[in-house]
Amino acid sequence: MPTETRVVLASGNPGKLREMMALLRPIGLEVLPQSHFHVPDAEETGKSFRENALIKASNAVAHTGLPAIADDSGIEVDVLGGAPGIYSARFAGAGASDEENLALLIAKVRATGVERPAARFQCVIAYVRDARDPVPVIARGTWHGYIVTPPRGSNGFGYDPVFFVPEHGCTSAQLEPELKNRISHRGQAMQELLKLLSV
Repeated sequence: MPTETRVVLASGNPGKLREMMALLRPIGLEVLPQSHFHVPDAEETGKSFRENALIKASNAVAHTGLPAIADDSGIEVDVLGGAPGIYSARFAGAGASDEENLALLIAKVRATGVERPAARFQCVIAYVRDARDPVPVIARGTWHGYIVTPPRGSNGFGYDPVFFVPEHGCTSAQLEPELKNRISHRGQAMQELLKLLSV
């Protein structure tokens, strides 16, 4: 169980902040966005979700002196050799919008001629206690499905409209937000993190 009462979320995403606050409150952690401390965004130079999550969390720790949580996530499509992977947020280039990234993914998948190619969302969450933390807490979640076109649903964001969830017979963007947050890659990783932090 963490001895700290405050933790910095190394993200500017308000949805992530709400989710983290709700999940971590029961174990006594107050979650604050890194923008509260004017923390600059870290340059994601890692070669894996794990490396990028650690880079972002360590950056927040260095600027605030407080423990930090960061996640790195993305979608991997088998027929695209696992792309876009860690480049999911900038698949169509630096500063690309969700719509631009989604359009490029759809075009590349259609170009393969493969119907409903297997895909998975990956999420790694890192919890770093301080700048010298030798054993940061790492949690991972994987959500399996496949790609469908055209996009379906208006919930969620990013690649959710084309990520089909076989168990529920719809895309991630067609799921109720509460259900999605429970079963998604990020939801799985958060539940794993809670278990690790509660030991």
